[in-house]
Amino acid sequence: MVSAATVAAVIASAVATVAVGVYGVRLARTTSDFLVASRSVGARWNAAAVSGEYLSAASFLGVAGLIAKYGADALWYPLGFTAGYLGLLLFVSAPLRRSGAYTVPDFAEFRLESRRVRTLAMLVVAGICALYLVPQLQGAGLTLNILLGVPSWVGAAAIGLIVIANVVGGGMRSVTFVQAFQYWLKLTAVAVPALVLAVHFVGDAREMGTPAPPSVEAATTVEISTDVVVQVASDLPVVVRGTIDDAAVDGPVTLAAGDHTLASGTTLELPAGSPVPVVSGAPVEGSSWLAPGNGFGGPFPLYQVYSLILATFLGTMGLPHVLVRFYTNPDGPAARRTALTVVGLLSLFYLFPTLLGVFSRLYVPQLLITGASDAAVLLLPSAAIGGAVGTALAALVAAGAMAAFLSTSSGLLVTIAGVLSTDVLRGRVRDFRIAAIVAGAGPLALSVGLVTLDLSRTVGLVFAVAASTLCPLLVLGIWWRGLTPAGAAAGLVVGGLLSTGAATAAVLGGVPDTVLGGWARAVVDYPAAVSVPTAFAVMVAVSVLTRRTVPAGIGRIMSAMHAPERLGLGEERLRGR
Repeated sequence: MVSAATVAAVIASAVATVAVGVYGVRLARTTSDFLVASRSVGARWNAAAVSGEYLSAASFLGVAGLIAKYGADALWYPLGFTAGYLGLLLFVSAPLRRSGAYTVPDFAEFRLESRRVRTLAMLVVAGICALYLVPQLQGAGLTLNILLGVPSWVGAAAIGLIVIANVVGGGMRSVTFVQAFQYWLKLTAVAVPALVLAVHFVGDAREMGTPAPPSVEAATTVEISTDVVVQVASDLPVVVRGTIDDAAVDGPVTLAAGDHTLASGTTLELPAGSPVPVVSGAPVEGSSWLAPGNGFGGPFPLYQVYSLILATFLGTMGLPHVLVRFYTNPDGPAARRTALTVVGLLSLFYLFPTLLGVFSRLYVPQLLITGASDAAVLLLPSAAIGGAVGTALAALVAAGAMAAFLSTSSGLLVTIAGVLSTDVLRGRVRDFRIAAIVAGAGPLALSVGLVTLDLSRTVGLVFAVAASTLCPLLVLGIWWRGLTPAGAAAGLVVGGLLSTGAATAAVLGGVPDTVLGGWARAVVDYPAAVSVPTAFAVMVAVSVLTRRTVPAGIGRIMSAMHAPERLGLGEERLRGR
């Protein structure tokens, strides 16, 4: 039954977002307002906006779900999402701001003096943002389906339309106000339930980390929404209505220890006190769930973990919608202060999804059967506490989930519209608005038709693409004089093909475990350990072979990025447009 409080919270979050956006529209007049908020955003305000934009559905819902499912190894997701800003702080933020660029493609042309590399970078930016936008809209559809019972496509369409309207109305100026507001809303929406549940857990007799698998306290019915393989630790009597192991079943059955395939549309009825089957590859016992080193399912757990670390640590430096926020700072020192403040804000936020993931395994273990662990944060308050308090907490979580979808989607759409309006169109305000409408329509259509993975898993693949393309371009472009247009282009192409090819294969269902002894699937699911070093190596090697094509003004270019602003060596590109 849909709660009136939840409906009110969802509507209030959406209305507040639109209202704050309308306030920002009053201040948006010029192209600079729409692209970089006229470079007038202070460090603290910008840090809240960066955090609000960065904390997507993957952070708000996905992190807790993955921790509930995989345990200790899933902690690398929030650690990596946060630690990436240390790299931004040390290597990218200030030099990037001093370049005077408005977009990442603009930086590519400034550094390499090549229109072809700029065009290639524009395609990469648009691709990364579109890939990132799809899971945000899918998550919105899933969330509104759970909370309000509406079809998933309705939720995706509603969020998409609100985001497009905000971006078209005020661009970066409007979105900055919205995202700063939404960070504090999301922090409140995740912190309050986590702290209340922590108090509730202290008075609970149950323990975490015991050798026993997770179990349900009361008789529970679980609906399977997508085909899934689950593992059973010991013979388990259940009531099944649907298809299991390719056989139709309608009544009591005993699942033997081992793996079983549950078809979409199947329902399982678990008796009170029954152990819960978990998705194949995830830890079954509480003790193994608490221990690191199990990976995320598959025969190569250590490779998975190191590849994830590489993707999340370096991927942040290549996320276009994050990078564009540093263009809004007035100068390089402000950009550095922004990055440092963001580390603190993210560190505070990620404490709470981690707690919610732990509590989810205890209070909503039935989600481990379906694989739809992203719903854990939404269902946890009502399942653990119930009553008026549980309903109020569930409504607060719903408001935060809405803010997560809206803030990140807005930043992604601003970034796509910015590069399309300046690289494909003429760069006017009208062009920005047209680009925003066109750019929002494509991901919205894709979000309805593609297979849905765990939100953090999908976003992790996007991080791998960013780490394999824009991260090498920025790091080498800022710190190595020898980077050439040919080297940059070759690295972007090779890194992009490897990472996007893997991401596409994973979204379409992956590859069988039998190919190359399971290595093929491991690389497809976690490509960064292969694609990132390859991209860096190709950029360096091709640049060395084409060293004569280093831009003639490289000394001036490097000075503009690294010299203090008071020396006046920097420049503002697109001045007066």
